[in-house]
Amino acid sequence: MMETELRSYGLIVNNFAELDGEEYIQYYEKTTGHKAWHLGPASLIPRTPEEKAERGMKSMVSMHECLSWLDSKAKNSVVYICFGSLCHFPDKQLYEIACGIEASGHGFIWVVPEKKGKEESEEEKEKWMPEGFEERNAEKGMVIRGWAPQLVILSHRAVGAFLSHCGWNSTVEAVSCGVPMITWPVHGEQFYNEKLISEVRGIGVEVGAEEWSSIGFGEREMLVCRESIERGVRRIMDGGDEAQEVRRRAQEFGEKAAEAVGEGGSSHKNLTALIHDLTRLRDAKILS
Repeated sequence: MMETELRSYGLIVNNFAELDGEEYIQYYEKTTGHKAWHLGPASLIPRTPEEKAERGMKSMVSMHECLSWLDSKAKNSVVYICFGSLCHFPDKQLYEIACGIEASGHGFIWVVPEKKGKEESEEEKEKWMPEGFEERNAEKGMVIRGWAPQLVILSHRAVGAFLSHCGWNSTVEAVSCGVPMITWPVHGEQFYNEKLISEVRGIGVEVGAEEWSSIGFGEREMLVCRESIERGVRRIMDGGDEAQEVRRRAQEFGEKAAEAVGEGGSSHKNLTALIHDLTRLRDAKILS
């Protein structure tokens, strides 16, 4: 991948210039000698509700069931928890997540691996979920096993925060929906994404993850404890001064994302520039 990038003329980026910042884009182009066209967020490209719900895979819960549940909740009252398809936590970490979100007292949608299915024995289930967890939280919580309609969930008014691994697709989707993030990076470039969200743009708070891995699964030496998880959720969901400022900035960047893909916006202009550059390269090749 690195070799391909070095040999390429440029990169098409699923992001918008206002989030990365023009200074960074110019620095990247000057340092690497490659063009960068920010054409996103791709999640804002018009599509049918069904395509928006599935996003390439069939959801394990129907869009209508999810929307019906969210419709019954107050604005900004639900925290959405999902760590993507490549991050696999051990059972003891899932157990800490369950304890932390329950202790926070806030509503939630929690996406867990499909293998944590309903057919597992109670003994197996209690390794990663406290006894009676789903029964106690039947009204204020939803556990989805497998693929979830993430864009549909993030777009709903009831969702007030996104506890995420900071994978880039998830990050840019949260930003485009104006949803504050509770960041929990795991592997790859995700710790850099966390810094962009929490420190540079101020549209999220950190849960306190410190252990980096080159891959998203396997045993880890350090657990993020339930107290840190509860604290991270409360920092956004309890509605204090910090939460209000983070939410205001997140909504502001959501508006900027929508403007970027609109006619005359930065991503719209970059698409026009990309077409122009490719046409110029084609014509130069023909003439040579």
